[in-house]
Amino acid sequence: MVTTSIIILFGLGLLASVVLAVASCVFYIKEDPRVEAVLEVLPGANCGGCGFAGCEGYAAAVVNDPKIPANSCCAGGAQTSIAVGELTGKTVAEAEPLMSLRRCDKVAGNVALRYQYQGMPSCAAAAMLRGGVDNCRYSCLGFGDCVVGCPFEAMRIVDGLVQVDARKCIGCGRCVQTCPRGVLELVPKRARVAVYCNTRDKLRAVTDICDSGCIKCCKCVKTCPAKAVRLENNRIVIDQLQCLSYGGECNEACVAGCPRHIFRYTRG
Repeated sequence: MVTTSIIILFGLGLLASVVLAVASCVFYIKEDPRVEAVLEVLPGANCGGCGFAGCEGYAAAVVNDPKIPANSCCAGGAQTSIAVGELTGKTVAEAEPLMSLRRCDKVAGNVALRYQYQGMPSCAAAAMLRGGVDNCRYSCLGFGDCVVGCPFEAMRIVDGLVQVDARKCIGCGRCVQTCPRGVLELVPKRARVAVYCNTRDKLRAVTDICDSGCIKCCKCVKTCPAKAVRLENNRIVIDQLQCLSYGGECNEACVAGCPRHIFRYTRG
């Protein structure tokens, strides 16, 4: 009886092996050798800046999908883009170098704590408790989820605020995805000015808790000669490419005219 059972199990196993072997031959999909070649020229950072989970995903997509550009790898830079373009036969357009920028300056605004947080040192965890530890519910929480998630060590926490090292930041966007408050955003590295406030509140709701928060007076929107500043979802935003491409005399009217000083120069 035992011998019969063993023979039956052996036969079933052998049959399954044969079926799997035949299926692997019938349904085998030959991989394009260019995928491996592209993967070899990519930096292997797996940062996700290209929009895919990792370098392998981007390599397969850029080879097989004609809509995927050859210059999506922000970690590899221009040389990588050229190499990918040569391997895939795609034209390589010059990509705008980006960097992460923190929209909040709660230190200058003297934003006070609502309570002392004693839980897990995580922005995501703190944001879930009564809107966070700060009086401003749109501020940088400063526990460093973005620092932990940055694959290029371009971020650190100083006085409860994240600081971005523009020399190391390659604009992969992982920190933007990590921040539960939406405090971080990607801007061109050559941007002249930026908005250092993330609040969506208005007037007294802002002035009562922050000395430098945006009150939505929209003076910046009215005075920008490039029409690059707008109020979007109750938050002031800058169309950086439109700002940079403006050909007339600008003089950064947004910086000079903002009564709350949330517009500042990004350099110097």
